[in-house]
Amino acid sequence: GDHRDLHKEYRRQRQMCIRDRIKVVGAGSPTRTSARWGTCFLLEIGDERLMIDCGPASTYKMYRMGVRPTEIDHLFFTNLHSDHISDYQCYLMTRFDQSIGTEPDLQVYGPPPIKDVTERLWSEDRGVFWYDVVARTNHPMSVHAYHTRGGTGDRPSPVVHVHEYGEGKVASGKNWECYAREVRHAQPYLECFGFRFETEEGVIAFSGDTAPTESVVELARDADLFVQEIVRLESDIENRPSRVSETGSIGAATMAAEAGAKRLLINHQNDTLEPLDAMALAIKLSLIHI
Repeated sequence: GDHRDLHKEYRRQRQMCIRDRIKVVGAGSPTRTSARWGTCFLLEIGDERLMIDCGPASTYKMYRMGVRPTEIDHLFFTNLHSDHISDYQCYLMTRFDQSIGTEPDLQVYGPPPIKDVTERLWSEDRGVFWYDVVARTNHPMSVHAYHTRGGTGDRPSPVVHVHEYGEGKVASGKNWECYAREVRHAQPYLECFGFRFETEEGVIAFSGDTAPTESVVELARDADLFVQEIVRLESDIENRPSRVSETGSIGAATMAAEAGAKRLLINHQNDTLEPLDAMALAIKLSLIHI
């Protein structure tokens, strides 16, 4: 009895740790509502902060949550649809603008063509916004602001390391490893993936945008927290073309149950789920199938 009680308490404490490690910046879809718009999550693992996707207004919403862009050194993209990447340039520019020159270089991970996208936005040779870097590293007004924040000497240009990934191990940090699996969403036009973060405190899985598929179940196997798309009620999605690329309430619950995930966090919900009664019905239908 004591052994079972200790095991139960250990699992409870582990779940609390995992729950406290994630911040929901955005859990919506491309369709804006009064409460949500686009996708973005923050993971806090030890003294590292990881950002997953960078949808509309993510930088501003992080500021409202008390998180500065300079606190994030790793940015992961599940796919390059607009609701996952549209605030990318704002984040890059703001992180540079607020830096004091001592932050680690930013590491960016995404499916192709994230390298080309980044170079077209934010590189000396091709970047359409690089003129702002030239201004802020040379004009006395901007250099003074940099020194006022704590920077010293010449103001350095930002350095961004971009990594294009496929299935398998994507990256690792002090106390975490990230793995990717391809999911089923917008192929062949976009490459789309889900993530599995393995940490000392537990496992967090992200389905990304996807239809129900075995690769998502594998990503979420025994996860302590499973972040899964539920775009609509199952009854609303089953006769739509999007059923081949997105997940409804029952599909999400079925995958979570099959994977043995401990906790399910809903992402990418459509505006039809915004009313509380619709949200409650989605949760009720999901629980029936778990």
